[in-house]
Amino acid sequence: MARAAQPQDAKTSVNAGEAAPPVIANRERPGEPVRHVASKEELLEFYRQMLLIRRFEEKAGQLYGLGLIGGFCHLYIGQEAVAVGIQSALEVGKDSVITGYRDHGHMLAYGIDPKLIMAELTGRVAGISRGKGGSMHMFSVEHGFYGGHGIVGAQVSLGTGLAFAHKYKGDGGINVAYFGDGAANQGQVSESMNMAELWKLPIIFVIENNQYAMGTSVNRSSSEDQLFRRGESFRVPGIQVDGMDVLAVRGATNTAVEWVRAGKGPVLLELKTYRYRGHSMSDPAKYRSRDEVQAVREKSDPIEAAKRELDALGVGEDELKALDKEIRKIVAEAADFAEESPEPELSDLHTDVLVGQY
Repeated sequence: MARAAQPQDAKTSVNAGEAAPPVIANRERPGEPVRHVASKEELLEFYRQMLLIRRFEEKAGQLYGLGLIGGFCHLYIGQEAVAVGIQSALEVGKDSVITGYRDHGHMLAYGIDPKLIMAELTGRVAGISRGKGGSMHMFSVEHGFYGGHGIVGAQVSLGTGLAFAHKYKGDGGINVAYFGDGAANQGQVSESMNMAELWKLPIIFVIENNQYAMGTSVNRSSSEDQLFRRGESFRVPGIQVDGMDVLAVRGATNTAVEWVRAGKGPVLLELKTYRYRGHSMSDPAKYRSRDEVQAVREKSDPIEAAKRELDALGVGEDELKALDKEIRKIVAEAADFAEESPEPELSDLHTDVLVGQY
């Protein structure tokens, strides 16, 4: 009789047609995440970064309405705690990040100049991709930020490749590959998890579950809507996190980073978050009520939650208002810089197509 393929750590031989053992022995998992304990200065920096993303995206929405940003534009408003909480635990220049087309917030959280991002949004030559990437295709090798990808789920396989590069070069870096609840159903996501676990690649898969993908709620589109379980069949441990709490996000990331840097293979984080705007600027979001959005804003807004914690640490309202004023000035200067920058020359169509010279 043919015999079923056995997991490497299985202790019992199983004949074809027989039920496999319900529990895999000696399967190690990351420890339970602990909410990060931040100093006043650290929490204030998290607050500043989230506020910068919020104000930047609000301005981007205004510029889109004025016709200064063309094509698609996907705003990050509501999800700020995810990028800030995760990327604050990474080492810029050593670790790598890759995401989908809702990418402005991730770039800001990685310390990239708002002027370069806004110039790219408006298609100017001063943009970080010389005006050729626009909203969805930004890139910075210097920062280890590899996009900005318009194909749903494509970045997950590319992120797995970046993780392989980290391991192959032995540079100690890890990759963080962000994708959404909609992309979680893409086939290449499962293939990437399987490969990453087989080769023990240093990667954190991050599902930004903002509940609605492009417009369909996760419980209507996914038979298993607890997305942190998606890696179980590949033995990739999963952790579900409150993605509206920057300190909970940072705590879970600390746990994931420790696991991955120790060479134990990938981790899957599901961040339960929420976007306040539509899928893109062209989406009226009629699939949910205004009352639902307002209820999340009032109960779970990540910036307001951080503000309350700062108040408990003795940071006064005047200091936060001054910070908001400073952030608004930075964003206004970025918008002015973008509007005043020239568009690429027509001859630039033929440049930056290939890496080498031919």
